Amino acid sequence: MHSTIKVDLGSQSYHVCARSNGLEELGSLMGELNLGKKVLLVSNQSIFRHYGENAAASLESAGFEVGSCILPPGEQYKTLNSVQRIYGAALENRLERSSTMLALGGGVVGDMTGFAAATWLRGINVVQVPTSLLAMVDAAIGGKTGVNHPLGKNLIGAFHQPRLVLIDPDVLKTLPGREFRSAMAEVIKYGVIWDAELFQKLEESKRLDRMQFVKPDLLAEILRRSCQAKADVVSKDEKESGLRAILNYGHTIGHAVESLTGYKTINHGEGVAIGMVAASRIAVELGMWDEKCDRRQLALIEKAYLPVKLPAGIDVEEIVKTLQIDKKVQDGKVRFVLPTAIGAAGVSDRVNGDLILQVLRQMF
Repeated sequence: MHSTIKVDLGSQSYHVCARSNGLEELGSLMGELNLGKKVLLVSNQSIFRHYGENAAASLESAGFEVGSCILPPGEQYKTLNSVQRIYGAALENRLERSSTMLALGGGVVGDMTGFAAATWLRGINVVQVPTSLLAMVDAAIGGKTGVNHPLGKNLIGAFHQPRLVLIDPDVLKTLPGREFRSAMAEVIKYGVIWDAELFQKLEESKRLDRMQFVKPDLLAEILRRSCQAKADVVSKDEKESGLRAILNYGHTIGHAVESLTGYKTINHGEGVAIGMVAASRIAVELGMWDEKCDRRQLALIEKAYLPVKLPAGIDVEEIVKTLQIDKKVQDGKVRFVLPTAIGAAGVSDRVNGDLILQVLRQMF
């Protein structure tokens, strides 16, 4: 696989490069960007064990001085305390304004490293090397960075675009099955809101629950189309003042479910899947799209073995309460991304609490 997609943001433009054996090219690709010589490689224990040495060797062969900061894995560690550890490593390695933080890992590592880079010395370079499918198709692209607050997901953050995103699909061979399924929620999302042809290709695949059942050409298509969709939307609306909000499809209720289960029971993609099921039903109730589209989406989510019901014991009224502190609230109203056709979506503030409760109560 070999593709390059440009995220067109004027002076902040960058490329998303997908390369088989891409880790070996990391040093040479970064060498072309005229970055400073110091690089802080941020990862978690399990990812670093698999790929840290290869990444560091590639950087060192290109003349970079490499330090590292290894964090514990898991969404529960996506906090300001972990960012403080990155700052400590930045100080220890004497990073300068021309230096680079490199995120080697999934979305959690990418978000925290991006936020640390955005705020260290008032902003230094960051390079994203995503190692999960979810991060490849979503989190690593677009410059959204941040950490969680005890009361809500990603409430603390900044926009900080990377200098490069390098995707090496070969690293997915060590991706656990649950993480692959989680990523399929974001892929299905792109099909619903932006790319009807991607949606149809997913429908044609017999299975979407494990990587070994997804043919290599479909995996390449998933990566290319998902990255292109994200790049297209971000290029048109970097700071989420309009169009970019559609990328939050499924995330409003999804984030609330993640938060209320302590980031331990439901992972990000599973939360998004539940959120898409809810948003789809809300759209049907409001007459924005039809039952047939709702069933087609539901069938894809079930094909990926993702949850379509709320976890037992969760309080639906607490979900509605949590929505009020979501980042997408405007003028006191929760703004929902709702589908209007396969491949199209819009943002609505017509969704009242009673309708949300009605839909959620049907989802146990």
